[in-house]
Amino acid sequence: MKKIGVTFLAACLGGAVAIGSYKLIENQVQDGMSFEEKQKVHFANNPLPVINSSTGDLDFTQAAAAVTPAVVHIKTTYNNPSAGAGRDQMQDMFEDFFGGGRRSRGPAMGSGSGVIISPDGYIVTNNHVVDNADKIDVILPDKRSLVAKVIGRDANTDLALIKIEGSGFPIVKLGNSDDVRIGEWVLAVGYPFALNTTVTAGIVSAKGRQIGILDSEPSPNGEPQARTAIESFIQTDAAINRGNSGGALVNTNGELIGVNAAIASQSGSYEGYGFAIPINLAKKILNDFKEFGSVRRGFIGVNFTGLDAEQAKRFGVDELNGLYINGVITGGGADQAGLKEGDIITKVDGKQIYGPSDLQERIGRLGPGDKVQLSYLRDGKTFNTNVTLKGEESVKNNETTTASVVTRNLGASFAPVSESLKKKYKINSGVIVTGVQNGGYFDQIEVAQGTVITTVNGQAVNKTQDIETAIKSSRNNMVTISGFTPEGASMRYQFPIRR
Repeated sequence: MKKIGVTFLAACLGGAVAIGSYKLIENQVQDGMSFEEKQKVHFANNPLPVINSSTGDLDFTQAAAAVTPAVVHIKTTYNNPSAGAGRDQMQDMFEDFFGGGRRSRGPAMGSGSGVIISPDGYIVTNNHVVDNADKIDVILPDKRSLVAKVIGRDANTDLALIKIEGSGFPIVKLGNSDDVRIGEWVLAVGYPFALNTTVTAGIVSAKGRQIGILDSEPSPNGEPQARTAIESFIQTDAAINRGNSGGALVNTNGELIGVNAAIASQSGSYEGYGFAIPINLAKKILNDFKEFGSVRRGFIGVNFTGLDAEQAKRFGVDELNGLYINGVITGGGADQAGLKEGDIITKVDGKQIYGPSDLQERIGRLGPGDKVQLSYLRDGKTFNTNVTLKGEESVKNNETTTASVVTRNLGASFAPVSESLKKKYKINSGVIVTGVQNGGYFDQIEVAQGTVITTVNGQAVNKTQDIETAIKSSRNNMVTISGFTPEGASMRYQFPIRR
């Protein structure tokens, strides 16, 4: 009996040591995993329960039951009321979308939602929900209240990652937003008007929406700069209101396909237009937050304008889809790959580009050093090139100073004139105005986008650098430009130079 007892105790002790060692190794291994990898391990060990329903195929009970335990209420406190006011800037553009704080004589308060994506307490929400907050309280569906800390924030995507201490939290499974189809049913889960967990249903109304709430600020010195704001929203008509901001947009399998971010509303309440950040874009951003504390973003190094029938006619090109390049950052990836002003980007990694959001989202999933294949049109011919993305600092350090002189004097951006416009106006050279800055000289004298400039101070111009050279050669501090209006009429302007 003694031998049996000793053997039994030894077996128990050995088993405990083995289990403890396994858990220790498992925790160390998981700490180095991405959120998606950690979730695969979690759901392999914790399969979701199947809920039977009598309502048929169109049934959301299982998805709602899987998601609601992991969607949390976020309350923010602002000791400095002006900080809260700054936080509401983006919300005011849509009548204080949702998640807005109410001002009072005491500390300002805010309200929003968040989604737990890791059992150890990582939560995804919107940047504007927690921006400048002095305190962040997370209220779980079981009514526990925990203080959260910010791991990372990014205004360019309106995403933030926060964390609460603890383990074993329920999580929402990350889905694949690339598989989302227009017309499929989705659920929005959050805390509208500070109510308890609320689930609403709707369909995906559109994808790749760009609504202009995250547009990058122009460079203070007028120099061209790579676009940093990324908008490629999933649009839905699931009811979303104030407080839903940062909450979950899930498919009928209960998988997170988007993070609710904004509504378009004249009243400030739901009017049928809600927008969510695609989860495939968020995955990269969130993993950067966890690893670096900030986003490591890669840049192609171009400024561009989306094409449609009107823009194509204005620029004298036949392509209706794609991105018309009106600026190339010196030393950037596109510059080194040979792209030029006037080129039209049509595909990225073989996939058609229809507008700015298509390119921005795909590049937003990548980092410095990653490579993408771009297809582009030049003089009616298609070319392919591989572009190595540059980091933000590399792009900034190599920005051209040419456009700063031109923009400071003219307040506009330019690209070479297409062959069709040369034939139309019977010219051999020229640049077309691809953008006009508000308050700039061209704006003041009403020189419109689409204007063709053939000479500056009597010198023929074919690119932005030619304009700078002509301006610098001015001897009486006056600049004279000649060309054609978008309607085809001849034009000539003269104005004083600003050095």
